[in-house]
Amino acid sequence: MNPLTNYIEFNREKWATLRNKTPLLLSAEELESIKGINEEISLQEVEEIYLPLTRLINLKVEASQQLEGVTNSFLDYKAKKVPYIIGIAGSVAVGKSTAARVLQTLLSRWDNHKKVGLVTTDGFLYPNAILESKGLMGRKGFPESYDTQKLINFLMKVKSGKPKVEAPLYSHLTYDVLPDKEVIEQPDILIVEGINVLQVSKSHSVFVSDFFDFSIYIDADVRNIKKWYIERFLMLQQTAFQNPISYFHRYTSLSEEEAIQKATDIWEEINAKNLRENILPTRHRAKIVLKKGQDHLMEKVYLKKF
Repeated sequence: MNPLTNYIEFNREKWATLRNKTPLLLSAEELESIKGINEEISLQEVEEIYLPLTRLINLKVEASQQLEGVTNSFLDYKAKKVPYIIGIAGSVAVGKSTAARVLQTLLSRWDNHKKVGLVTTDGFLYPNAILESKGLMGRKGFPESYDTQKLINFLMKVKSGKPKVEAPLYSHLTYDVLPDKEVIEQPDILIVEGINVLQVSKSHSVFVSDFFDFSIYIDADVRNIKKWYIERFLMLQQTAFQNPISYFHRYTSLSEEEAIQKATDIWEEINAKNLRENILPTRHRAKIVLKKGQDHLMEKVYLKKF
């Protein structure tokens, strides 16, 4: 795997100093409401890791807005409002969704970009019916299971300043794309979260990441991610899987030993393989890599030099 040689490495303590008095505008109750299942995150983690990160992003957004203003002034042109787009990548069960929601909340507290949208790429998966017809249900999450052109078209519309752009929604309960849509209406910042957002493909001349102004990869030792995945599976077995309409309802009758084995099988056959072949190789394309330890806490931050 490509080492992170083109990055400046920060330990937790050094990175935390870069907060530079950025205020914590997030309560413990808010944090509890936005964290994912089986995800451990504290206000201390927000202060030491996410506040310096939001400060960096804020500076980059300001610079981007100023540069856009200079260009428009030169052209004597009143441009449409164009969102600053942030991509967040990483493995299943590594904590991308929680990171995305924390960033969305924190970034929306800054005066110059209060409107922050969030879209996950799950909605751009092909519906289960199509995956089944193509024999791809066992490779759900792999690059070929996504309608990548649809995602590129969506980002193209957003980046062109279109006032309203529809994004498909996904249900983790039914494990399928929903008929409903969400409307993205010219946010100041748009966060795009998904395992596939930094991937490239020979079948496309334009990549999803071409539309990103900034990108983040959430990293962790594969053994830790596997452990978190199995723990999450066991928690869901006792909660969401109990719903009769859940795609995974059939697993509720498994004993704990059987459930651990089933989760391990799914991890090894699908998620670990996808991580190894498609996700982890994109890590070096991110502007920031956040490295988690076994307790979910960030241990290292890597900032790309150029």
